[in-house]
Amino acid sequence: MSGLEVERVGAHLFVGRNERGAEVRIGSDESEGVFSPGELLQLAVASCTTVTVEDMVVRRSGPDAKVDATVTRDRAPGTHEYQRLSVTLDVDLDGLDEAARERVVKALRIAVERECTISRTVQLGAPVDLEIVTSDGRARAS
Repeated sequence: MSGLEVERVGAHLFVGRNERGAEVRIGSDESEGVFSPGELLQLAVASCTTVTVEDMVVRRSGPDAKVDATVTRDRAPGTHEYQRLSVTLDVDLDGLDEAARERVVKALRIAVERECTISRTVQLGAPVDLEIVTSDGRARAS
C-alpha cells in the first residue's frame, strides 16, 4: 500500500488505514462510533497545531505540560464547505512570568503559521486531483 487508503466495509461505513497499521472508522454525521470526513479535517488541523507546538511547550513547562486543542467550524446552511475553522490551543505556561508567556505565545503562533502543514494547505487551497478507476482497472474521464 502506498500512502493512505479508505475501504468501504458497510453501508455508509469506511475504514481509513495508513502504512503503519493505524485505522480510523469513517462514516456520516449520523453514524455512531465513527468520524465524519469533515471531523477528520478539523482534527487534522487541531492535531497538526498541537504536534507543531508540543516541543516548545514541553521545553518551557516540563514533560507533563498540557498541550490540548479544540476546533470548531463555521458552515453556512446548505453549503458543502466550511467558511472557517477555528482552533483553540490550551497550553500550560503557568510557570512563566507575563513577559516570557507573551514571548512564548508569539513563538507558538509563528511556529504554527510557518510549520503546520495541514493549516497551511487548507489556507492555500491546495487543488485535489481525482482519478476514477473502474473495477476493470481502466481510468475513466474525470
